[in-house]
Amino acid sequence: MRVYLPSTLPALARVHADREAGPAPLTAYAVTPALREWYAEGDTEELEYAAMTAAARASLRLLAADPGAAPRRVVLAAEVPDAAVTAVHGDEERARVTVGAPVGWKLIASGHVDEPAAEDDVRAAVAALPAADAGDEDARFEVDGAEGHELLWYATQELADLLP
Repeated sequence: MRVYLPSTLPALARVHADREAGPAPLTAYAVTPALREWYAEGDTEELEYAAMTAAARASLRLLAADPGAAPRRVVLAAEVPDAAVTAVHGDEERARVTVGAPVGWKLIASGHVDEPAAEDDVRAAVAALPAADAGDEDARFEVDGAEGHELLWYATQELADLLP
């Protein structure tokens, strides 16, 4: 199953050094039955994009927890055994899953990272998270502004070039 693991550049450096993402359990995002039901008109590519977008949103929360990290969202796409994945039920995060085992480097298919030009918008989105969570519509708009930037695709052998 293809899963999308939210990350940051410092966390990516740890994954690269350890040759695995872990420890388990890991929060990830995937095309779940709940996502399929909610987005019934979407084809597989659209559903995977929705799952990756949810992981990018989760990356904002990781950035909020690590103020020293460069303000760039990071998502790792990985192919993991179906048996290692458990869906997390909830209307807010239909694509959220738990991966019950560390994800080895060889299972990571690609990385998706903001370009440096997105840093100001990502920084603003991270700062707006608490107010957005409290229901502030202007703050939600600020958080959504980060999604205006497409994540750039990187092959796994290119990810080392991004490390801090």
